[in-house]
Amino acid sequence: MSAEKSPDKLLDGLVSKLREAAGENLVSVILYGSAVAGGFHPGVSNLNVFCVLQDASFSALRALEPVAKWWDGQKQPPPLIMTRQELERSADVFAIEWLDMKASHRVLHGSDVLEQLHIPMHLHRVQVEYELREKLVLLRQKLLLLARNDEKMWDLVLHSAPSFLTLFRHALIAMQEAPPATKAEVVQALAKRAGFDPSGMLEVLELRQRRAHAGEFDVSSLCARYLAAIEHVTAAVDTIMDSGSPNS
Repeated sequence: MSAEKSPDKLLDGLVSKLREAAGENLVSVILYGSAVAGGFHPGVSNLNVFCVLQDASFSALRALEPVAKWWDGQKQPPPLIMTRQELERSADVFAIEWLDMKASHRVLHGSDVLEQLHIPMHLHRVQVEYELREKLVLLRQKLLLLARNDEKMWDLVLHSAPSFLTLFRHALIAMQEAPPATKAEVVQALAKRAGFDPSGMLEVLELRQRRAHAGEFDVSSLCARYLAAIEHVTAAVDTIMDSGSPNS
């Protein structure tokens, strides 16, 4: 990537344009995602930006339209837009997202609106179970049509794995355990806690990280173990809900 297109120069340009377009309406600009948490690859990974405005009405968005079009021209996703009140009132339904953003973010402009954000952890557990169940049902639905197509099964597990790996990490958080640093360690720690065979998920992770090749594995066996792991984690999170473990 050229110096003109380096992530820092792109972000500096974005903040400058946002400040000019929004003026005093701009409360905060925050960078989140892989550019802060790690795993960022220039030219491949996105620069994810969260903007907090005093007013996020249609006219306020219109004022930012030229900036959004410029940012899109840099092949970057549009910023997330919220008001400060919406941010604070959404902590109950976006607990997963805000926990991740609180843990890894960088303030590019304005105040750190995430620093004091309170996230109700009993509702975090609800969201973790909801998303696990929803994605598990969708995974089974897709597997019904792909059970005899090895290439499409590989594509399905490789593309669904990032979402499940995120939820596995949050399942550990819901169990009041600090998740380890790496994805593989998260899977192993959760497997020990919930009592499932981690090999399917670990093999998918090896494939995603290009440390192994699909030809080394039997896709049907891998899918069976991958699906079973997700089922066990979903059931384990549901057990937490039934136990009424306190953590607000």
